[in-house]
Amino acid sequence: QVQLVESGGGLVQAGGSLRLSCTASRSLFRFNAMGWYRQAPGNQRELVARINSDGSTNYADSVKGRFTISRDNAKKSVYLRMNSLRPEDTAVYYCAVVQFGTSPDYWGQGTQVTVSS
Repeated sequence: QVQLVESGGGLVQAGGSLRLSCTASRSLFRFNAMGWYRQAPGNQRELVARINSDGSTNYADSVKGRFTISRDNAKKSVYLRMNSLRPEDTAVYYCAVVQFGTSPDYWGQGTQVTVSS
């Protein structure tokens, strides 16, 4: 079992920034990847950003150039820096761990991000 604790969500005006944090209960070296997903009301959960064990990253087209995912292995944490936020970024953001395969095995509880226009 892996526990994930997220923080950093909140209310921000369009154009603003937020940084989300996710701390895992186990070493990040055990995971194939960690990622951030989001789900807006009425929408499916979607991948926002992913950081793989080799340090490579993947982003949804809608956030490229605005969001940055990073990790700190010593702190067992992964971060999502979100700049130039837009109202359409409003969603619950979830941290996830891909332990062995390609799909998430564990999820955090989610943190709400609301961007006002």
